[in-house]
Order: sequence, then structure tokens, then C-alpha cells
Amino acid sequence: MTARLPDDALHAAVTGMRAPALLAGFVMHRRAQPAANAFRYPAFCLRLPLSRLPALAGTAVRWNRRGFVSFHERDHGPGDGTSLARWMRELLAREGIVADGEIVLHAFPRMLGYAFNPVTFWVCHTAAGDVRAVLAEVNNTFGETHRYLLAHDDGRPIASGETLVAAKRFHVSPFCAVRGHYAFRFHFGDERWLARIDYFDGDGATPVLVTSIAGSAEPLPVRAWPLFLRYGWFTLGVVARIHWQAWKLWRRRVPFFAKPAPPAAASVSRNA
Repeated sequence: MTARLPDDALHAAVTGMRAPALLAGFVMHRRAQPAANAFRYPAFCLRLPLSRLPALAGTAVRWNRRGFVSFHERDHGPGDGTSLARWMRELLAREGIVADGEIVLHAFPRMLGYAFNPVTFWVCHTAAGDVRAVLAEVNNTFGETHRYLLAHDDGRPIASGETLVAAKRFHVSPFCAVRGHYAFRFHFGDERWLARIDYFDGDGATPVLVTSIAGSAEPLPVRAWPLFLRYGWFTLGVVARIHWQAWKLWRRRVPFFAKPAPPAAASVSRNA
């Protein structure tokens, strides 16, 4: 087994991951059936190498402190404010996955003290810089969380554009049953990030839903006001759009599925 790099040297092992960054781009969602519906709107997220969180001190993003724009570790992972890197490494060890390099979190920050992440991505590298696993941490509007751990059983790296399939285990939308599977694809470039999730309900070869978030890397600003002027109401907008799109589907009489019992608090499922 390759020895893990010290935390203060991990950032040097992965090209382009030397500091936290802003990924500015778009969120896209397209439903094909039983009623067509689509939207695309500007979005952004933070790209955070977990060994480099102290570097947020020189940016507009407050780390574990109040601010117009902030990142709090208790909003992710175990939810208790403990080290996210340690928590993720323990999860990988339990699953038998060797990813001893940088762990890069892609997440929405808190805006005006409020955060909601429909999905957060943890990209886990080897010391050589290869992507060995991705954890997709999914949250619904009922305050529940489930995690899909994506990795190859034989330990080979995950390549950009490669498809990884995971059975759906978690209730997200009342307009989709908990059945079928997801097909995940990523682009891991230094300058551009893409995460795409296609949902298949098991009744055909065409996805019922196609969702993606894409962005290009920018340095984080030093002052908060340019970021606030650009994205100040972003988090509230995410939640408002979720409910607006749900109302549109309800109006079109798309079948409604009651929420099943929630999964275990620490539930993780592996890809097929």
C-alpha cells in the first residue's frame, strides 16, 4: 500500500488543486417523461482541496465563521464539525478503497448564513493524482441524506467521461419513485468541472431525468461584495426553483410518490 502524504503536502500532488477555487457555470435539468420539462440557470460552487482549507483565510469565503459567504465543515459529512478529511479517509478505509492523495470537495457555500446542497461531490485522489473514488452526498428537502460511493472494484482509476452506475436508494423528488438506477459521469479537468447524473427508472433505455452541473475555475475573490453581488441570493434561489419546478410538474399531473421511510443516518451504497 502506498504511504499517505502528509496533509500539508497533499496539495502539491495534484496539478491545479493548490488552492480553493470558485467554479462558475450552470445547472441543467431535463425531464423526458411522463411530461417534458427543462431548465438551465447560472450556478457556482466551491472547489475545496481539504488539505488547503486554511487558505480560505485569505479569501472572501469565511471558514467555519459567519460571513456573507462562508463554508462550514458541519454542513457536510458527519455534520458535527469534525475533520472532513479524516471522516472521508475513514469511510474509504471501511470500504477497502486506497485513495491516499488529495480529497477535493465540490459544494455550494453558505450564502447569508444559509446552505442547501442537493448534491455534494467528494473527489478522492491517489498520491499520484489519479481519481480513485467519488462520493456523491445527496440531500433532499426533508433534511435526509444518502451517499453513493463510486469506485471500481479492481481499484483502477476513474477516468473523465467514464460511466459509473448506482442503484437508486434514496427519495429525492416526489415525482420519481425509489427504483431504477443512476448513471454518473464526470470531467475532472483542472480548469473545468462537470458532474452529470442520468436517472433511469428501469422501464427503458432512455433516461427519465438528465441533470448536470458544470463550471470553469476562477480564483476566489479576496473581498465578499463582488461574490455577494454576483450570487447573493443563490441558495434561496436553489430552494425556490426546486419548489417552482415541483409545482409545474404537479400542475401537469405527473404521478406523485409518497416519501418512504428515510434511510439510516449514515447510509452509504456502492455502485454496481
